[in-house]
Amino acid sequence: MFVFLVVVSAVIVFVIAAITVGREARRLDAVAPRAVYDLEVAVAFVADALPETTQARLTLDELRELLVAHMRWLHAKGLQPDKVVDRPQDIDEVLIVDELTVAAFMLGAAEESGIEVLDDVDVVNVVEAHLAYFDAIGAIGPEPEGESL
Repeated sequence: MFVFLVVVSAVIVFVIAAITVGREARRLDAVAPRAVYDLEVAVAFVADALPETTQARLTLDELRELLVAHMRWLHAKGLQPDKVVDRPQDIDEVLIVDELTVAAFMLGAAEESGIEVLDDVDVVNVVEAHLAYFDAIGAIGPEPEGESL
């Protein structure tokens, strides 16, 4: 009789654990993974990834301002929502971030901030390195399906 109660108890504990783990796995599958963006880490990552010529023309403060401008552009496009903790993925429309569009915006932001960009390719390099940082922290979504752009 004692062995029977132990087996029944073990089965009940297993069923409760399986249900709990299954429910949490389903909940976590619907929630966007957490990508932690740290501005200082991003500045260091982007600075290291830039070609030497771009590194020589931009200071770290100017680079930081360009990255903040990029983040503001992303926020304006809805890609950096205010509250993202345990938020289900609810992307209704496809938004493709084109490096050239972002670079054009950042050239304007640099001009407004008083950052002297000696060569437009510097801003393109910053955008590419910043997107590489996003990829490294897991903040980049899947490639678009269908027609090639």
